[in-house]
Amino acid sequence: MVSKNTICLCFDGTALDAATFYAKTFPNSTVDAVHHAPGDYPAGKQGDVLTVEFTVMGIPCLGLNAGSSFKHAEAFSFQVATDDQAETDRLWNAIVDNGGQENVCGWCKDKWGVSWQISPRILTAAITNPDQAAAKRAFDAMMTMGKIDIAAIEEALGR
Repeated sequence: MVSKNTICLCFDGTALDAATFYAKTFPNSTVDAVHHAPGDYPAGKQGDVLTVEFTVMGIPCLGLNAGSSFKHAEAFSFQVATDDQAETDRLWNAIVDNGGQENVCGWCKDKWGVSWQISPRILTAAITNPDQAAAKRAFDAMMTMGKIDIAAIEEALGR
């Protein structure tokens, strides 16, 4: 059953592929249900996968195979708080190495066009540091990065 508040992501026939990738890549993620179209529709035929209910890190989502008219944009992203460099590297590399693309400041995009922010907790703490000079050094360091380098953030903080 779909949750009262669910994130709906549109795909061009690949909702099940995306949901399966998310389920195997992120903790607390599952493919919960697959629903087939009861009749033909603009983006598919009767019997095609129409929707996929899935969970990404505890967040209920619905993948809708709506065709190619609806594109993902950076205005929506999943922000993933990581605890260390190993987790940051694992998640970033899983997305990028599976046909995704790197972006700046911890952002990357998966092969379906969904944006992800792989953000180490130390980065968030650093750029919100009450010591404004330290926060600026960490922010300036982040602005030079694709995947976040925790050691470089710590160095910018003077640790």
